[in-house]
Amino acid sequence: MPAKTPPAGGRSRTPPGVAELLEAAVEAVGGQRREGQDAMVQAVRSALTSGEHLAVQAGTGTGKSLAYLVPAIHHAIAEDTTVVVSTATIALQRQLVDRDLPRLAKALTPLLGRAPTFAILKGRRNYLCLNKLHGPDEVDPADELFDPFAISAMGRAVKRLHEWADTTEKGDRDELVPGVTEATWRQVSVTARECLGASKCPVGDDCFAEKARAEAGKADIVVTNHALLAIDAMEGRPVLPEHDVVVIDEAHELVDKVTGVATAELTSGMVAVAARRLGKLVDQAVADRLAEAGEGLAMVLDDLPPGRWDALSPAASGVLSAVRDAAGSCRTSLGSERREDPEGAAGRKVAQAAVDEVADTAVRLLDAFSEPDPSKRRDVVWLAEQGSSPRAGGAGPDGARHKVLRAAPLWVGGLLRERLFGRSTVVLTSATLALGGNFDALARQWGLPPSAVADGPTDPVPDADAPKWSGMDVGSPFAHARSGILYVARRLPPPGRDGLAPATLDEIAGLVEAAGGRTLGLFSSMRAAKQATEELRGRLDSPLLCQGDDSTMQLVRKFAEDEATTLFGTLSLWQGVDVPGPSLSCVIIDRIPFPRPDDPLVAARQRATDANGGNGFLSVSATHAALLLAQGAGRLLRGMDDRGVVAILDSRLATARYGGFLRASLPPFWQTDDREKVHAALRRLRGA
Repeated sequence: MPAKTPPAGGRSRTPPGVAELLEAAVEAVGGQRREGQDAMVQAVRSALTSGEHLAVQAGTGTGKSLAYLVPAIHHAIAEDTTVVVSTATIALQRQLVDRDLPRLAKALTPLLGRAPTFAILKGRRNYLCLNKLHGPDEVDPADELFDPFAISAMGRAVKRLHEWADTTEKGDRDELVPGVTEATWRQVSVTARECLGASKCPVGDDCFAEKARAEAGKADIVVTNHALLAIDAMEGRPVLPEHDVVVIDEAHELVDKVTGVATAELTSGMVAVAARRLGKLVDQAVADRLAEAGEGLAMVLDDLPPGRWDALSPAASGVLSAVRDAAGSCRTSLGSERREDPEGAAGRKVAQAAVDEVADTAVRLLDAFSEPDPSKRRDVVWLAEQGSSPRAGGAGPDGARHKVLRAAPLWVGGLLRERLFGRSTVVLTSATLALGGNFDALARQWGLPPSAVADGPTDPVPDADAPKWSGMDVGSPFAHARSGILYVARRLPPPGRDGLAPATLDEIAGLVEAAGGRTLGLFSSMRAAKQATEELRGRLDSPLLCQGDDSTMQLVRKFAEDEATTLFGTLSLWQGVDVPGPSLSCVIIDRIPFPRPDDPLVAARQRATDANGGNGFLSVSATHAALLLAQGAGRLLRGMDDRGVVAILDSRLATARYGGFLRASLPPFWQTDDREKVHAALRRLRGA
C-alpha cells in the first residue's frame, strides 16, 4: 500500500506516547480525563503492541471513541500502516468522520509532526457509476413498474442524478439531498459483481468507488461498516486497503451484520430477471429454459408453507436442480469476456452477475442438505414470505407478497476466527459486551475460545491454535446505583400472546403519570406499542407519541423538546435514542425481548447447541434478549446529571431461572420490586 506522507522537511518522527496524545485530544474536545477512558487507551495500546485481541466494554460517557482512536492513530503513524475502524450504524460513521476525527487530527498534528489522515469507505453500490449513468436510458427490468406515474417520477429523479453528477466530488449517495428511492438509485449504480473493473471501464479513471478506495489506501484511519468488513473477509479479493489492525465499534451487532451479508436469497422473480437480462446475449432457447425453470420454482414455492426446511422435498430438489442446470447453461453460452463496445460489455456484465447469483445460490441451497444431520450443517435453509420488492422481481405496486428461499450460515464464528481474527489484531468495543457478568457469551459467537475465568464448561482439550484474547470492562462514569432504579414488576402476570394485559396497561399508566410524561416505552412488537398507545391516549393527561405517527427522527426530536411527552415504539428505539436531560426519566420495557420461537435461524442454532451438549436457550435466545435489554436500559442515563427509572414489566426477570443471567447483563442500578417507592422517586424527579 502507498506509504504515508512524511512531514515537510524530513522523515516521520516517533510519535509521543498515547497518554500525552490523549491529554491533548481531551483538551481539544473540551472534555475531562476519565479513569475508564485512561484504562481503555492503555489496554488498546497494549493489544496493538502484543497482537492479542481485546474486547472492551465501555459504558456510555466513557469517551470510548477517543479511547480507541488515539492509540489507533499512534499505531498507524508509528508503524506506517492503516487501521480499519468498523461501525454498525451510519450515525456513528458520520460522528467519527465529520466530528471526532477532524477535531482529533487538528489537536494531534503539533505532537505528531503531521496531520493524521482518515477516509470513509463504503460498498461499491453506495457510489454513483458514471458508466451506468451515461449508458442506455432504460429502466432496469428488475424495477419494471405497472404505474406509469411511478415510471415518470423515476425518470425525473434520474434526471436530477445526472445534474448532481456534474457537481459531486465523491459520488456518495449519502451526500445526495434529498435522497432518491432504492429503485431509482439502482439505475445509476452497480454491485461489485456488475462492475466492469477500472481497467476495462471507459470511465474507469473517473470512477468514484475507485477514487474512494485509493484515498482509503493512503489514510491512517479508514472508517467502514460491519457489512463491508464481512464482504472483505468473505470475498477472494480484498475490498479494504491493506491493514494489520481492525477496531470494531458497536461490536454487539457484529454477528448479526456478518450473518446478514452471508445470507443468500432465491426467488422466482430473480430467475425471471436473470433470464430477461440475457436478452440477445445467448440463444433464445437457452434463456427460455432458465425462464421456465423460474416458473417451475414459483409453482413449487407457492404451494409450500413458510418455515425452516430440515429436509429437501423431491419437488423442491427438482426445481432447484433445474434452476442450477439452466443457469449453468446460460453461463456456458455467455462464454468468456469479449472485445466489444462499452455498452455491450456493461450489459454482458450485468447479465453475468444476475445469472451467477442465481446459479451460485441454487448450488448452495442444494449443497446445504448433503449433511444428513441438521445440527452439523453449514447452512440453515428456510422459506419466507414477504412484500414485493424489485430485487425479487416484485409483483407490482399492489403490495402482493411473494415467497423467498433463504440460506444463512448456522454459525459465523468459524468465518470470523479464520478471516478476521486470523489476519489482523482486533479490538472489539461496545457499551454492551459482558453478558451475564463476562464476555464468553459473545466470544463463542465470534469464534473465540472461552476465557480462563469462564463460569460455564470449557473445552476439555485446549485448542493450541485458538486466538489469544482478553476482556476488560472499564465501567462507566455514571454512578448507576445512585442515579437509576431498576424496577421489576414482580407481581404482574407473565406476558401472554394475546397482547398487553389490563394489569400491564395500568402499570404503564401509573409510571407515566408519576413521571409526568418523560417516558420512553420500549415494546417487543409494534402491535404491543400500538395497543398501549390506543388504550392510554384517552387515560393520560400528557402527550403520547407512537412510532409510525411520523419519521422516527421527528418523533425523537418532539419527545426531547417537550418534557411532558411520552414516546412508545419498538426495535429501532431500543438502540437509537440519545436524549440526555429531564425529557427522559423513565424507560419502560414491556417484556423480555426474546427472539420469536419460530425464527428459523434462532431455532436451528438452539438445536445445534443442544445437540453439542450446550444450553441452546441460554446461548442463543437469552443472549439475544440480554443484549437488547442492556441496550434498552442504556437509554436512561445519557448525561452525567441524568436520573430515573428503568421499569421492566416482565415478572420472569425476577422469577425464572435465567433471570439472574439477564439481570447480570444490565447496568448496576439499584433494584426494587416496590411500585410505591418507584412512583415516589419519579414524582420527586418531576418536582425537581
